Amino acid sequence: MTWFLRVLEDKDKENSIREIIQVYRTGVDSKKVFQVRPDLLAELPGAPFAYWIPPAIRSAFERFPLFEEARPTGLEKICKPVEEIWPEARIGLQTSDDFRFVRGWWEPLNGDKKWLPFAKGGPYSPFYGDIHLVLNWALGGAEIKNFIDISSGKLMSRPQNTNYFFRPGLTWSLRTKSRLSVRVLPSGCAFSNKGPSVFCENNDPEQLLALLGLCNTAQFYELVEVQLAAADAQLGGAAHSFEVGVIQRTPLPPVPQDDAKELAQLSHRAWSIARRTFSAVETSREFLLPTFLLAKLGLMNVKQDREEEASIRQQIECIGTRLYGFMSGESEYHSDRGASDGELSEGDEDDGDNHIESDVETDPCDGMQSWAVGVAFGRFDWRLATREREVPAQPNPFDPLPIKSPGMLPDSTEPFHAHAGILVDDEGHPHDLAYLLEEVLQRVDAPVHVDTRRWLQREFFPFHLQRYSKSRRKAPIYWPLSTLSGSYTLWLYYPDLTSQTLFTAVNDFIEPKLQQVRGDLDSLRGKGNARSKQEEKRLEVASDLSQELADLRDALLAIAPKYSPNHDDGVQITAAPLWQLFRHKPWQKVLNDTWEKLEQGDYDWAHLAMNYWPERVLRKCHQDRSLAIARDVEVHFWDEVEVPVKRGRKPTGETKFEWRPKDFSEAELIALVKQLAARAE
Repeated sequence: MTWFLRVLEDKDKENSIREIIQVYRTGVDSKKVFQVRPDLLAELPGAPFAYWIPPAIRSAFERFPLFEEARPTGLEKICKPVEEIWPEARIGLQTSDDFRFVRGWWEPLNGDKKWLPFAKGGPYSPFYGDIHLVLNWALGGAEIKNFIDISSGKLMSRPQNTNYFFRPGLTWSLRTKSRLSVRVLPSGCAFSNKGPSVFCENNDPEQLLALLGLCNTAQFYELVEVQLAAADAQLGGAAHSFEVGVIQRTPLPPVPQDDAKELAQLSHRAWSIARRTFSAVETSREFLLPTFLLAKLGLMNVKQDREEEASIRQQIECIGTRLYGFMSGESEYHSDRGASDGELSEGDEDDGDNHIESDVETDPCDGMQSWAVGVAFGRFDWRLATREREVPAQPNPFDPLPIKSPGMLPDSTEPFHAHAGILVDDEGHPHDLAYLLEEVLQRVDAPVHVDTRRWLQREFFPFHLQRYSKSRRKAPIYWPLSTLSGSYTLWLYYPDLTSQTLFTAVNDFIEPKLQQVRGDLDSLRGKGNARSKQEEKRLEVASDLSQELADLRDALLAIAPKYSPNHDDGVQITAAPLWQLFRHKPWQKVLNDTWEKLEQGDYDWAHLAMNYWPERVLRKCHQDRSLAIARDVEVHFWDEVEVPVKRGRKPTGETKFEWRPKDFSEAELIALVKQLAARAE
């Protein structure tokens, strides 16, 4: 037996040790003294230095089979007497270039099947988590599977366990500062190395829901925590890393059918409540209406939901205590952190999510007005707020994610206001955004709390940029292109962008406005010395506006001929050529940096790069098969050839097929590149 004295949380450790020893010698038990046989610790998975855990928790590793060893006695016969229902935990895809292969779900065009919902971790969110990313999986992930380092020939990506894609399951965040939170993974999704997932061989939804409840018990978490020796790590504020191996080594108790059924029902209810929270989050696939309207229609009651959620968690904990045979918190140093609001995913170096707290706890006034902007652009359906359209029925937890959120305007439905993807900040204009915003709010009987025009000019875009920035992707969909002083602004709607949008902006908006302003100028100048002071001021303002409008027109006409946006490129690259016309400095800097990288050839996989530098891009396609696939020119630059198989340096007598670049002379390559570039133009 070995004695352990715990003083990790004490600042004066020397005196603390003396005091603990003195107290213990008097015969009084101390919560900081532990007697444990070291060989018992060595028998735990990973042999963690978890001397503080009580025997009931430690013995769980002996009494119950581990997660993936639970086939004979684990979650036995939860729904029906079959043996193909046991859990498998798997790590997912590592793209190694998320900026290229991953988008916000609102960036590609709706219904483009090449983009799969992509589970990639996220903040603490048990039972339900919003999957806001999509993955380029065109041709079964051909671009990703051929993403290599040209200099070394080494595969950069790690497309592992892709055979589990599309299956319903459970997922969680690999790395987080909060506790483990397991949640539903709907059918039709891909999952990443940052969002490991669990599957059952028969994809049984009740089996998965029962497992979901069990994995969100405090008992399951404590057994995970033991393996991480997390009670020590937490003292320094370190993030947890919930690796697949840790989950696979966590014990699962036998679950009687009645308990399994109850767990599944409770998990379904918990999922439904958590999902309802996201029905007020504009960037969520579950978005319905802003908080104000949901409450007004009786579709959301935050207090009631929290009370019901607490009751469900308590019932699940009771089942966990009964199945595992110990109560949560039996270990004096078990941490119950993570349930607090705003505890966010640490992610990894390339997957920060430090923006997400703004989603659920946004200012109700900003959220309401942002929704009204979306209605004006034809994104959202105001009829849900007036009950002219029924609220769509709630899906089942493992149903595929919708192409559109239920709050979006259905296809082939008349929008609130017909437009060509452009609105304007111009009082009196038929496409004036401030006027339309107020019209929307009046239609749904919502109060107008602020000067809407001032809010649009000063506050809306920073708010919108923050809201539509996730997982280090900045992807705003309402773009304000302004004159230098900001006195005139065109608002472009990203989903409606075409190669004609900039020409439309000039012909239908700027030129008429310029003619109007010049007419005013001529009228004022014609008065000569008879102008009043007020008219002199109007003359100065009109003169400045005339010059700024002409500059904006010229800038757009300079960009327009080569500007052919492709939504697969994503917002940031699509907006980059327009960087000088945005007045929000942080966003302008992001776009300027993006444009410079495009010029340097860092993003030659983008359609936009092909528009501006086709010959450079096409030459690279002869070296990079992934790039050739992206540009749909693989057939011109690559051949599938039969080559001998070698073991070491010796041939085995067998052959295999490999893709290799075609053998061109320099002159032939130049000619082919020019031919394809001309065709692309």
